[in-house]
Amino acid sequence: MAKILNGMELSKQMRDMVAELCCQFELKYGHTVGLAIIQVGDNPSATSYVKNNLRMCKEVGISAYLHKLPAKTTQEEIIKLIEGLNADETVSGILLQLPLPEGIDVHKVACAIAPTKDVDGLNPYTAGNLYFGYPAFAPCTPSGVLELLKYTKTEFFGKHAVIVGASNIVGKPMSVLLMREQATVTVCNIYTKNLPEICRQADILISAAGKAELITKEYVKPGATVIDVGINFKNKKLVGDVKFDEVSEVAEWITPVPGGVGPMTVTMLMFNTYAAAIEGKESK
Repeated sequence: MAKILNGMELSKQMRDMVAELCCQFELKYGHTVGLAIIQVGDNPSATSYVKNNLRMCKEVGISAYLHKLPAKTTQEEIIKLIEGLNADETVSGILLQLPLPEGIDVHKVACAIAPTKDVDGLNPYTAGNLYFGYPAFAPCTPSGVLELLKYTKTEFFGKHAVIVGASNIVGKPMSVLLMREQATVTVCNIYTKNLPEICRQADILISAAGKAELITKEYVKPGATVIDVGINFKNKKLVGDVKFDEVSEVAEWITPVPGGVGPMTVTMLMFNTYAAAIEGKESK
């Protein structure tokens, strides 16, 4: 039976550390670490995530500045707001909450975020630095997954990692982070043939496909570590991409949904914001 990789437990440990670091920052510099959150419109999932971030900021001692804009806000207005936040010394990091309303070019808006404040790795410049191995903030979800894997004492050298899902915010940056750890990485997408066969080759299997209970035990090599990034609803119940009960029979480690990757995403945002604050001070 698989061991449960509890994101709540690791997240709590990291939050305590970030809270202490933020306290030290305030004592040294005379002001708090600051996170600006931009939400455009009233998407329910975005609103829920923003609430979690605001709660976490309060818990670790980060000043949160929420800019909630109506759905009719123009792209130019959002960019102008971001440019103001780039210049604001009380703001250490900027989070652009996705999704944005239809008609707004996420790429152009993300490009406006200063890389030094891009704490969720949305700016393509940030992604480029990550790709080339230069200092950069990785998106918070894959960063959280990497911390969970390290928590299991996983040896990445020579291990085969298979990622199901090739999005810009999870799959692609996850592949880069794992390659930087010297893992051999395969990234699958909706056109991948023989998906179960490829997944069975994985020592580390990460699913970010967004398809409820896609990964069954037939997809999993005995002894593999299985990370479920999926957030789906099935029969009004929150489930992941992994059929948990089945896969638990063959995996060595498995993350639950909820309580696995999710808490780590928010915690990594807090950590990145603190790191941005420190880098901002040290660069002066």
